[in-house]
Amino acid sequence: MGEFNRELVKAAGYSEDVLPSKKEDRNWTVGNFFTVWMGSVHNIPNYIAIGGLFAIGMSVWQVFGAIMCASLILAAAMVLNGHAGSKYGLPFAMLVRSSFGTKGAMIPGVLRGVIAAIMWFGFQTFAGSQALSILIGKAWPTYLTLGGDWNFLGLSLPGLISFLLFWLFNVALIYGGMGLLGKFTNILSPLVYIVFGGMAIWAINLAGGIGPILAYTGTGVSGNKVIVFLAAITAVIAAWAAPIVNVSDFTRLARSTKAQAIGQTVGLVVTYLLFAIASISIIVGSEIAFGTPIWNVLDVVARFDSGFAIAISVLTLCLTTLAVNVTGNIVPAGYQLASLFPKKLTFKSGATIAAVIGILVMPWKLMEDATSIFTFLNIVGGLLAPIAGVMLAHYFVVSKTEIDLEELYSQNGKYNYKNGFNVNALITLVIAGVLCLIGNFVPFFKPLYDISWIVGVISAFVIYTILELPKIKGNQVVELQEEKNAI
Repeated sequence: MGEFNRELVKAAGYSEDVLPSKKEDRNWTVGNFFTVWMGSVHNIPNYIAIGGLFAIGMSVWQVFGAIMCASLILAAAMVLNGHAGSKYGLPFAMLVRSSFGTKGAMIPGVLRGVIAAIMWFGFQTFAGSQALSILIGKAWPTYLTLGGDWNFLGLSLPGLISFLLFWLFNVALIYGGMGLLGKFTNILSPLVYIVFGGMAIWAINLAGGIGPILAYTGTGVSGNKVIVFLAAITAVIAAWAAPIVNVSDFTRLARSTKAQAIGQTVGLVVTYLLFAIASISIIVGSEIAFGTPIWNVLDVVARFDSGFAIAISVLTLCLTTLAVNVTGNIVPAGYQLASLFPKKLTFKSGATIAAVIGILVMPWKLMEDATSIFTFLNIVGGLLAPIAGVMLAHYFVVSKTEIDLEELYSQNGKYNYKNGFNVNALITLVIAGVLCLIGNFVPFFKPLYDISWIVGVISAFVIYTILELPKIKGNQVVELQEEKNAI
């Protein structure tokens, strides 16, 4: 393994941002990783997904079990795929070269940084716009009836106005409000817990205590109960399909692998425990109190008696959605598009194009009913899970956690593979992707589609390992020879 020369690599044209993090920058402790994901759990889409689980007939304990199982699997995926980041300080853009090739790395980069990010941007923007509609409607009741029955591709006039307004808020932050957004992020997490904690207490009181909520059995699920339970787990994890892939962008700042492993595991499990208690209490408590299923958490907010409570809740949800949407979706998409077309696009123009595409995907179609969000989560999971499977198999099975940094930053090194592409990784990506998504078109394979993230990770891991067996055996022969020579 060659010695990594930082200055030589910079002279070759690599920016400081994509180089391994310096020792002095690796200062994230267990506490940092414990809190980093807390604000990302309590958001509108996650609560809607849980509402969807009750809508398909699951009981309180089935939903609780699915959430906690998902949190353990999620923590394991984040820690394992974050290992290379904490060991070598590598960002995702460079780490993925080791498994996909110097040019092939662009493919998972586009899938995560453009396609998935734009889909999430559109979805989060529509979710935020619904919250905005509630706020405007409380201040100006006739707003909600503007246009009568007129609609734009299924979106009412008030819905369209709110969507475009919230879309403009997102774009405005790109063009000059990022600093302002940064000032809000430090207070958003506690506000989110205050809002959702207050909603949970409110719903428990309305339901007559915690007893009726815990006794809620649901209407009963149809079909294979094991598949339904796994589908529920998938729904929770698929919301994290993108962060799982590029988690090294965060773990590269870890003081040690132990710090990120303990911090992420405890942080995610504890946060999801609180999320499970809050989401179940709010959704089930509201249904018991009002006598009708309420799968959208925003519909719960709209039933508050206090205008002040509605205003605080909606503003918090809007600000949280803005923060997550801009930093987690539109910024990565903007940078990825700018890197693909460096001579024609800047970050801001790339982000604007991504934002426009976010309108064209018609995200409101993903919240038409209680279960339509699962279509979105299954597609995102099916696109990104195979990438995670390949990365894990390559790093732990093929490379045995060893990465040659000098070769990684070379265009003609071993990570160039065949003309810059690792063919085995691309073959795996296609096969695993088809296995994940074919059920959306062929009813016989629907069970695979319902658990797309799980299918994607496992199938990609196995397929890639099989395709790489000759290389694995070759590496073992070399290792044995080196051991003999050492003796």
